[in-house]
Amino acid sequence: MPLTILLAGGTGFIGSRMTELFTAKGHAVRVLTRTPRDAGQFGWDLAAGAIDDQAVAGADVVINLAGAGIADSRWTPARKKILIDSRVQSAQLLRNAFQRLKHYPKAYLSASGIGYYGNSGEQWMYETDTPADNSFLVQCCAAWEQGAEAVGALGIRTVVLRTGIVLDKAGGALREIAKPLPFGIGAYFADGQAWYSWIHRDDLCRMFLWAAETPAVEGTFNAVSPHPARNIDFTKAVAKAMKQPAIFAPVPAFGLRLVLGEMADTVLFSNHISPEKVIQAGFHFQYSELAGALEQIYGARNSFQVL
Repeated sequence: MPLTILLAGGTGFIGSRMTELFTAKGHAVRVLTRTPRDAGQFGWDLAAGAIDDQAVAGADVVINLAGAGIADSRWTPARKKILIDSRVQSAQLLRNAFQRLKHYPKAYLSASGIGYYGNSGEQWMYETDTPADNSFLVQCCAAWEQGAEAVGALGIRTVVLRTGIVLDKAGGALREIAKPLPFGIGAYFADGQAWYSWIHRDDLCRMFLWAAETPAVEGTFNAVSPHPARNIDFTKAVAKAMKQPAIFAPVPAFGLRLVLGEMADTVLFSNHISPEKVIQAGFHFQYSELAGALEQIYGARNSFQVL
């Protein structure tokens, strides 16, 4: 049965692809954006606490991807506040709109991040595990999820997807990792042994679709493939998929800290994250192996399959 889906943060790297997939399945997608320009786009302003009520009215499922880019600029105290506020305020604004309009969607789906677990090293981490530290990423993700929990307290089915490194050459971390490779340089960080838990962008979009369409799905799930890779192996796999010979060299941790400050956590932290819960709940990955995911991204085949 077709759903009316309200997508907050729908013009970005993930949301734009999600719109394509949902539309292909016959669902109607409304996009919340600060600068609505096209049909199906509606305005909102987090700072002003304003939202176009027409976007909310009649929405069956609300998906919230909104949040300032974690790696867009150095983490000054002011930037940290923006990173947390943009995630918390978006959930508050939507929650307030549901209550004001007395319209409660069938489901509220929220992004989060595996940064929730902190620098968890070699240990497999599951949804019930507590964070390994109290770093900023942990604090940010915890606040993000508390915003979703407040929506769930209204009696709305709520799903939180803790997302790993999202792979597609159109944006995100993969584009940054690939940048030096055309120059014959493959950069990895520190000793290259940090675990990178990743997910193909299409699998992430399909996971949100699965959660939207499956009424029994509720709670928190790790949105990562079953096969994480160490940083150095990840970089080598990207070079191989690009058919780009390269010399692989480490970027010292102290150098990253010097340039990026605390934001270096995003590439130095090790996250060995298990998706067992989402698999047991019935989700099937289209791209579970890194080589296959990268082949699809950099090879001739570049279309998603709706399953």
